[in-house]
Amino acid sequence: MFIISLTYKKPTEEADKHMAAHMDWLKAHYAAGTFIASGRKVPRTGGVILARGARAEIEALCANDPFAVHGIADLDIMEVNFTTTAEGFDGLKG
Repeated sequence: MFIISLTYKKPTEEADKHMAAHMDWLKAHYAAGTFIASGRKVPRTGGVILARGARAEIEALCANDPFAVHGIADLDIMEVNFTTTAEGFDGLKG
């Protein structure tokens, strides 16, 4: 499992210009089964994505995020192996 943390390095107005393309990118990876959750950070300084797959695959798809392509956000990929979860979240385990 991967936690992808996006941190804006440009103003949110600049991020908004690329938001439609970023959302299309997200939707494509949800459809492929790679992404399982995502959302904005509060306050709005970027976002977070939960993803599954091979690290090389995650790194490659992150490089194609319109926010990365246009220098809007830095993407930090953290791998985690959940061993304990609350009831109903077993799908997050290792």
